[in-house]
Amino acid sequence: MYGGQELRKIRNRLGITTREVQELSRVIATENLDPEYFISHARLIQVENDQSTPSIYKLFSLSVIYHLKFADLLQLFGVDVQKLAQRQIETQLQHTHLTPVEVFDRERSISFPVRFDRGFEVTKTNLLSRMIEVWGEVPIPLIEHFDVRHSMYGFIGLDDLTLYPLLRPGSFVQIDQRIKKILPFKRRTEYDRPIYFVELRDGYACSWCELQDSQLILIPHPLSPCPTRQFKNGTEAEVIGRVTGVAMRVVDFDQLGENGNA
Repeated sequence: MYGGQELRKIRNRLGITTREVQELSRVIATENLDPEYFISHARLIQVENDQSTPSIYKLFSLSVIYHLKFADLLQLFGVDVQKLAQRQIETQLQHTHLTPVEVFDRERSISFPVRFDRGFEVTKTNLLSRMIEVWGEVPIPLIEHFDVRHSMYGFIGLDDLTLYPLLRPGSFVQIDQRIKKILPFKRRTEYDRPIYFVELRDGYACSWCELQDSQLILIPHPLSPCPTRQFKNGTEAEVIGRVTGVAMRVVDFDQLGENGNA
């Protein structure tokens, strides 16, 4: 990578010297009460000659001084922040957790499904990545119309069988943060019963819920091996929101292999 050389070009276009950068960064370091924000003349020369990589604090100062987006500076040094969300989804963990959707630059485009595999029916639940035939670059302002601001995304841990088989481990769920009130179950089937994403002291849970006085009760599926759990509402457990969407595999990979269809 030649991030330092690009920094030199940016500084030269702005018409400022390394000494001026040094003094401007000194002000930033003083205001933040942290010398890590300070960039000496000698250190900046090293960075511009690609002999040294600046810390996140020094990149912060350069972002301020050069009037550049912090994410753009990170990319100069090989950190592709646009791939963060993709990598987070690909990295599966054993426990249930939240999955953020991060937008670093509204002027950029992001990878988004632009054509779905015709072999899949949109009315059937499946793993999202297997339904997508083509990923394309879509402007971020367009994505914002999909109400991403009001939604969070959770991953059901590979060891979490709370709502199995209704909700399989490894599923992704969409969570509406605006709906936190536990609704009474008065619908006909388990598919109509509200599912909630809950933050616990030591992790997260995705479950049916009931509220009895000050107790929040997490109710598993009748076929699940998991027990019913009970927590003090608001202190030991807090509802993040209601699950409004699910991306889930219909068939496990080991089952596909046994049937010879893998």
